[in-house]
Amino acid sequence: MTAIATNDAWMTSRLELLDAEKAFQRARDELAEKRRALPWRKINADYVFEGEFGSRSLSDLFDARSQLVVYHFMYHPDWAEGCKSCSFWADSYDGMIPHLRARDVSFAVISRGPLDKLLAYRDRMDWKFPWLSSADNSFNYDFNVSFTEEQIESKDARYNYRVSDNPGPELPGLSVFAKGDEEQVFHTYSTYARGLDNLNPVYQILDLVPKGRDEDKLPYPMDWVRRHDEY
Repeated sequence: MTAIATNDAWMTSRLELLDAEKAFQRARDELAEKRRALPWRKINADYVFEGEFGSRSLSDLFDARSQLVVYHFMYHPDWAEGCKSCSFWADSYDGMIPHLRARDVSFAVISRGPLDKLLAYRDRMDWKFPWLSSADNSFNYDFNVSFTEEQIESKDARYNYRVSDNPGPELPGLSVFAKGDEEQVFHTYSTYARGLDNLNPVYQILDLVPKGRDEDKLPYPMDWVRRHDEY
């Protein structure tokens, strides 16, 4: 059972925790600086995506801004629905997009599934964010979120910058791009797996409550997650 304290004892414990929280935040700020200081790499491939308003290049997705964030949403071409965990993340995207745009950042979601499936699923979930299909290019493979049968069978797929023994055909990630002075597109950062945790506001709230995420006894951490219309 959790300890029950007097007001004074509670305040003492809370102030100790506050010191730890401040130290964590300072460390997080330092990490963010190191992340932003990563060198850039030029994108030489001519990626063209299918979107609801026609074909768009990676450069087009910037929409006159200098920075672009892409969420790699797990949606295999053969699947009837999008990944429930990616859907869990995606529920927060619409609200943040106007604020990102105000800070010179465009946002898009890209999946390997066919566009008609993506848009039908988006309608079901009542989302509005830009969602494009990479079915006709190598984008998902190049950014190590989609894997061929040969990669899976040979256990030679690279995910989260390391070789993965059992990646499955689709995995999630997020990539950041920037435009240089001559409109060239550069890749500045990508994150995968637990690196996506900070992007999920529900998890950030659950980390504050007494039970936390309460996932320790589940078959796997996100076993409890459902699409928001399935609870």
